[in-house]
Amino acid sequence: MSEVKVNKISPRSGTGVTLGDSGDTFTLPSGGTISIASGATINNQGTAVNFGATGSASWVTTVKTTGFTAVAGEGYFCNTTSGGFSVALPAGTAGAVVAIKDYAGTFDTGTLTLVPNGSDKIGGNNTVDATLTTEGIAVTLVFVDSTQGWLVTDSGLQDEAPTVAYSVEQLIVAGGAGSGGDRGGGGGAGGFRTLTNTFLGGLTYTITVGSGGAGGTSSGDGSSGGNSSVIGGSVSNTSAGGGGGGGGQGTTGTPGVAGGSGGGGSANPSNNAQGGAGNTPATTPSQGNNGGAANTNWTNLGAGGGGGAGAVGSNGSGNTGGNAGNGTASSITGSAVTYAGGGGGGGNGGYGSGGSGGGGAGGDPGAAGTDGLGGGGGGVKFSATGVDGGNGIVILSMLDADYSGTTTGSPTVATGVSGKTVLTFTGTGSYTG
Repeated sequence: MSEVKVNKISPRSGTGVTLGDSGDTFTLPSGGTISIASGATINNQGTAVNFGATGSASWVTTVKTTGFTAVAGEGYFCNTTSGGFSVALPAGTAGAVVAIKDYAGTFDTGTLTLVPNGSDKIGGNNTVDATLTTEGIAVTLVFVDSTQGWLVTDSGLQDEAPTVAYSVEQLIVAGGAGSGGDRGGGGGAGGFRTLTNTFLGGLTYTITVGSGGAGGTSSGDGSSGGNSSVIGGSVSNTSAGGGGGGGGQGTTGTPGVAGGSGGGGSANPSNNAQGGAGNTPATTPSQGNNGGAANTNWTNLGAGGGGGAGAVGSNGSGNTGGNAGNGTASSITGSAVTYAGGGGGGGNGGYGSGGSGGGGAGGDPGAAGTDGLGGGGGGVKFSATGVDGGNGIVILSMLDADYSGTTTGSPTVATGVSGKTVLTFTGTGSYTG
């Protein structure tokens, strides 16, 4: 046997060196070491065996969709969307490795079958083929010996992979309420909440944006606004719709309805109709305030103003409706915007002002609450129908690097807002982390 002794092999020209010809075998003696210079590359066009890689596979990134014969040392992504198929395992030699991954999460509907070579076994059994039927599973098999054959050394599911987690700031404003009819109370503003939660990569968060409530009939309460929410995994955040303004007429004053912010009481003479309670259901910090009460005199019929996120609604005074409670500002979009103002109270000639943040002023006619701000509707004059509250809004803000780009419902997406991506939902949709 000839022997060549050198300290270094370098190419005569260019940058490549080829060892041997197709079919040749190069053996490194026990205890030997090959040192690869920094920046150099080994390009294996053949088969590397006995290199201490038992249990590992080199993954083939061309997805398999039909039956094939596996090669020892390789892993395969198998897509059974169009139907199950079989993978023929190579002839078993000690230390041989084959790995399989459910590419599309369809092994539960399209079974992948592993067929051993000849009399080789899988887990000690050579009477039946092995099947993979678990959605999303990945398995690594190593051939040990003739007794057990191929054994699974590693398995797992996609949902066991490490999950990316990051903080998401949220502004959740519910729909504002409608005002009551016939000198009715102003509509309460939609509940206003700001929160920060940890979102998980791959998890879908459902966004609901509450609609504004309708104005009451000439003798009816205004309708409460719809709830807004962000729901997904352990995140469950809801802002309550504003409480409707109390309606006029009848023998007793009609109180405002409770809600995120409460509606104003209606202007009836028999008793002091109270405003609806705010922050209902209760949250910490509070999502809104109480509505104002109505005056009680046949000739002085001022209704209460609706509550806002930042202040209570004022009581009616004489013939003039109470002013609404103001809203609260948020800079989640990069600039300060005020949301969730209540609606001004109706009256018998004088009307309450709307709260800052989209609250409608009372008047003849009253002004509706502003959509996208969750404002309450403004009160009206004698025998008039109340007006509508404004729709709510949900806004999410996260670092640009964390934004996944996966949404439904067509939110407005603004990137680079002081390093953050801001999603503005004005209707129902979702965000997948």
